[in-house]
Amino acid sequence: MELINEGKISKLLSENSVTSKEEISELILKARECKGLTLEETAKLLNIEEDSLLEDLFKAAKYVKEKIYGKRIVLFAPLYTSNECNNNCLYCGFRAANKELHRKTLTVDEIVNEAKEIEKQGHKRILMVCGEDKNKTHIDHITDALAAIYASCDIRRINVNAAPMTVEEFGKLKKAGIGTYQLFQETYHRDTYKKMHPAGKKADYEWRLTAMERALEAGIDDLGIGALLGLYDYKFEVLAMLEHSDYLLNKYGVGPHTISVPRLRPALGSVLKEAPYPMNDRDFKKLVAVLRLAVPYTGIILSTRESAALRDELLSLGVSQISAGSKTSPGGYGHEEEKSDQFYTTDHRSLNQMVKAICSSGYIPSFCTACYRRCRTGEHFMELAREGEIHTFCQPNAVLTFKENLIDYGTPEDRAIGEEIIQKALEEIEDVELKQATVEKLKLIEEGQRDLYF
Repeated sequence: MELINEGKISKLLSENSVTSKEEISELILKARECKGLTLEETAKLLNIEEDSLLEDLFKAAKYVKEKIYGKRIVLFAPLYTSNECNNNCLYCGFRAANKELHRKTLTVDEIVNEAKEIEKQGHKRILMVCGEDKNKTHIDHITDALAAIYASCDIRRINVNAAPMTVEEFGKLKKAGIGTYQLFQETYHRDTYKKMHPAGKKADYEWRLTAMERALEAGIDDLGIGALLGLYDYKFEVLAMLEHSDYLLNKYGVGPHTISVPRLRPALGSVLKEAPYPMNDRDFKKLVAVLRLAVPYTGIILSTRESAALRDELLSLGVSQISAGSKTSPGGYGHEEEKSDQFYTTDHRSLNQMVKAICSSGYIPSFCTACYRRCRTGEHFMELAREGEIHTFCQPNAVLTFKENLIDYGTPEDRAIGEEIIQKALEEIEDVELKQATVEKLKLIEEGQRDLYF
């Protein structure tokens, strides 16, 4: 049986295009139990158009997000190691046929320098984004960079977005200390995939789709999937991502740790001048909320592709991880070069500004990397998240890492605002002993200790 059953997905969307208001209300109420939704139930929610039902949907997504993860929002920054690529994806500035792009692959030393620049902002978590030219960014280049960053910086978790690998290569990545392995299918619709990827190894749909299985076989149990929204019908892509997620969960006991929701953005030298299936902000908010209800245990990642105002709004609709101060070109943090970006970003706020925005929204910024280092990954993480217990660790770790960030990188004004958020977050820790232990660790941080977590 095909991993992604296109006929089944299309049928579900068609058959559930009209659902009574009463049934939708009951379904939203069920979703608040944080047990997830079937593909059929998800299809019904994706077809919501009435404003009052959308508001109910949004409220439920906010409730489920906070029930599972608490009020923390995890922050990270991407680090692009190369913009050299053998593929010719029609939507991407890195495509091989783009003669306008200034090409560059960073050396390991240059990658370390970029990591240090990111650390200066206050980040502790990096997503290393590697170009898809294996002559340039081969597995040894990636693992050498991981080792060098960990040895030279106070970066505590490095996630990797890289081309699909063999089981042997994934084994090397696991041994090097990767956090999450992230790979986007871009579009799960086969005909659209074929059209968008006319040349290069990426043209092989199945090789890309089965990469997560090879990663799991190699021992990497922390995975991130996603689709590039705008290439095909977003409702189809959501159900396909969920079908992919269910497949991995049922076969390996591990669903994706994260789902990313990038929308197609303009890029220098891109063949596509506009999205084939444009998606408005209203539908984008609906998509995020539906994903939060359908797979409540999964982190939802939002990039700087979106506007500042929309990103702030989405914090309360299910997003749990967000990038800040991002550069999408190799070497962009140390020396930004024109005509070297993968795509144009929209939210240009610094990490410090994003921290303030999160606080203003009533959430707490988190720089936590504890789960990976406490071996709360794979089935262990899934068990905690699906039972709604992962927030037991998320909230105190957010408090501790935010405190450290305020001391090391915040202005007096930042600290005043941040301390109010920390006090509110402490009050929300229900376990008395855990709350006291958090208070004690906060004192140690004030005395100069760092990297304390549960």
